[in-house]
Amino acid sequence: MATYTFNLPDIGEGIAEAEIVAWHVKVGDRVEEDGRIADMMTDKATVEMESPVSGVIRKVAGAEGDVIAIGSMLVEIETEGEDASAVEPAPSPEVIEAETPKAPPAEVEAAAPAPTPAPIEPKAASGDAPQPSQGSAHGGEKVLASPVVRQRARDLGIDLAKVRPAEGNRIRHADLDAYLNYGGTRAGPGRAADEEIRVIGMRKRIAQNMAESKRHIPHFTYVEEIDVTKMEEMRAEMNDSRGARPKLTALPILIAAICKTLREYPMLNARYDDEANVVTRFGAVHLGIATQTDAGLMVPVLRGAESLSVWDMASEIARLAEAARSGKAKSEELSGSTLTLTSLGPLGGIATTPVINRPEVAIIGPNKIVERPMVVNGAVVIRKMMNLSISCDHRVVDGYDAASFVQALKRRIETPIYIFAD
Repeated sequence: MATYTFNLPDIGEGIAEAEIVAWHVKVGDRVEEDGRIADMMTDKATVEMESPVSGVIRKVAGAEGDVIAIGSMLVEIETEGEDASAVEPAPSPEVIEAETPKAPPAEVEAAAPAPTPAPIEPKAASGDAPQPSQGSAHGGEKVLASPVVRQRARDLGIDLAKVRPAEGNRIRHADLDAYLNYGGTRAGPGRAADEEIRVIGMRKRIAQNMAESKRHIPHFTYVEEIDVTKMEEMRAEMNDSRGARPKLTALPILIAAICKTLREYPMLNARYDDEANVVTRFGAVHLGIATQTDAGLMVPVLRGAESLSVWDMASEIARLAEAARSGKAKSEELSGSTLTLTSLGPLGGIATTPVINRPEVAIIGPNKIVERPMVVNGAVVIRKMMNLSISCDHRVVDGYDAASFVQALKRRIETPIYIFAD
């Protein structure tokens, strides 16, 4: 027998470390050559690691969510044959998706559950360690309780490892009562057990990006209501005569109005490099469209939106959203936006205060369309109304400019012929 150390290979130019987002093996599992070991996430992509040899996993580098350096040990594999301690260069990894972790197939998950936290040495063959509720937790000591107390704890859904005995090390019925009376939780009818979920992968990146945005950018938000009655009438007419073209939602028409208005307010279609103190205003509108996926919020980019027809936008928005939700979006489709639009559609609420997609300087949030009674020319009429929010970086965008942009956008939407007229 010999031990083969598989080090994390260089998986991209300028990449110094990667996060473990999914293990496909655990200590004691047998892995075949070219079999999947783990999924590693960098700033650019999620990369699948494959085993260069066949053997038994004897050690893994860490738990899901841990970050390890390029060149450090990922797994140790016990192999048959000659000494394999001198590690050969690993084959180039296969990029399996951009930015979002890909869940392994169900049959693989069943065969290869996630490993215990690491670094992990192989366990003795004497059997599995006891579960916390039946075993140890108080400073590593065994939890002592009578069979009757243990049965009652199981019936109540109480983890004995979380109960502190009042006397000695033995847990009694009074300790269970005190645990429940003073804030302890249990699983049972009507109440789910507490659950700790480690923040890893895409959710971790989202958390980091949002925190960085709020930490660095002084946000302000401006909200205006817009009468979209005429725009919705025009959209209905366009859909009636669309032929084989995709059905229009309000989004492509709103984007067309935004692109036209940005010509007058280029300070909003910009990025701010706060280290170099340089603001770059872009001629093209590469619009990020915030999209909810099972892995979290992703922002695929509608490139050159200003040059697309509303029909082309509708097709491309649908394609990008599907790519993001299925985990097939490419890295270049998830980066390079110059302005972001975020919409919750029918869940849009009255108003939002969206967080800027740093290093951009603005984000636009249309809210849901509702029918409301409005006074028009002295008469009360029913109109379709939509509130629109914009959050801006106050270091770059003045409140007057943001308000002026939204008012110009409002005029175009309320008289939609100006969206398409030069």
